[in-house]
Amino acid sequence: MLKIIKSSLLFGLLFSACAAHAELPYGYRVVLLTENFPPFNMSVDDKNFARDDGIDGISAEIIRAMFKRANIDYSLSLRFPWDRLYRLTLDKPNYGLFSTTFTPERQPLFKWVGPIANTGWVLLAAPGNNLSVASLKEAGQYKVGAYKNDAVSQHLESQGLQPINALRDQQNVQKLIKGQIDLWATTDPVGRYLAKQEGVSGLTTVLRFNEAELYLALNKDTPDEVVQRLQKALDELRSEGFVEEMTNSYL
Repeated sequence: MLKIIKSSLLFGLLFSACAAHAELPYGYRVVLLTENFPPFNMSVDDKNFARDDGIDGISAEIIRAMFKRANIDYSLSLRFPWDRLYRLTLDKPNYGLFSTTFTPERQPLFKWVGPIANTGWVLLAAPGNNLSVASLKEAGQYKVGAYKNDAVSQHLESQGLQPINALRDQQNVQKLIKGQIDLWATTDPVGRYLAKQEGVSGLTTVLRFNEAELYLALNKDTPDEVVQRLQKALDELRSEGFVEEMTNSYL
């Protein structure tokens, strides 16, 4: 009788385990796409094409850990341009794209897992600079550096500011240190990461004027079970401190 009970329990456990994965077809795999957007996702050699281990960054590391914990197979490639990756993910079942900014307009277009990371638009000052501004309007009295044609720069211009635009955002680090600009308008933590790459730390956040969240966007035909398992994995990783640890390791 004891053997029968044990056999029944074992069968029940096996059945439950199989049922938990029953919705995924054999050989199921998510095709993950990303772009160069340091420090969230980037190729290790700074090129616009990379695969698998040739890709790192905050989001890339978190995504890998999510899929491993959720026991879902995937392929990962970094490509260019973003617009093409976005359209592929919209059109092709089982495709996923990160790091994708979540917006109300995009919400019905994909299935979402996240947030993976938070970003903000900020004004940064050089270490030791005690500038204080309460609004972008107040910032207009200072020399503000930005990245040409970037969304942050365009937003400043729409607010009546005239930013001093650089062709590469990294150039604003040295401009700030040398006093050629008073404030640097950039994305956080991208700005801090670029500064670190230039050997500069201790920048002061003078104003944070926009917030955004980065997600994994999945094609709408992605099985709900995939979304649920990935979200559960991400929530667990965050509660265990992995997400914060990985973020801090790049900044």
